[in-house]
Amino acid sequence: MLKVGLTGGIGAGKSEVSRLLVASGAVLIDADKIAREVVEPGTGGLAAIVEAFGQEILAPDGTLDRPKLGSVVFADPEKLAVLNSIVHPLVGARSAELEDAASRDAVVVHDVPLLAENGLAPLYDLVVVVDASPETQLDRLVRLRGMREEDARARMAAQATREKRLEIADIVIDNDGPLEGLEERVGAVWADLARRAQAQAQGA
Repeated sequence: MLKVGLTGGIGAGKSEVSRLLVASGAVLIDADKIAREVVEPGTGGLAAIVEAFGQEILAPDGTLDRPKLGSVVFADPEKLAVLNSIVHPLVGARSAELEDAASRDAVVVHDVPLLAENGLAPLYDLVVVVDASPETQLDRLVRLRGMREEDARARMAAQATREKRLEIADIVIDNDGPLEGLEERVGAVWADLARRAQAQAQGA
């Protein structure tokens, strides 16, 4: 099994790359998606959050009121640490389950937005970085996602720099141009990853 960490700055096109890798045969483990699943109604995760922060962080339908919880934890580092201590182990355990279920020669892609920020590169056999210039990122966020320019710049500034991401990259997928050429570039990367996974499985 080849464990791949996939990351990229906001607006770089990481979601599109992960979609293309899955279409090629990769097993995707999406940290953000799992983080939502482990706090759905009826889960131990949600019960633990309610116990720590009170019933007021629930929406009327019993789901987690994310904006309300965000307003509580992002204003208080200690409360954020409490939330992370609940959610992170659950995400880790679910990620491990999904990984264990994959075949021996699988390419398992962990989609991790904050991989560079949290120093997670050593957890993976390879790190793939989807790269685009800050100008391209800003244009996509404003033009395609409808963000206000100042909000887009703030979101970009809160992430690792382009240089920091590239420092940890084993493979860089250039996504600065139109999406039409992306499929071919991802196809070439997939062929390389599949070859490595096969070699690793045979050597095991």
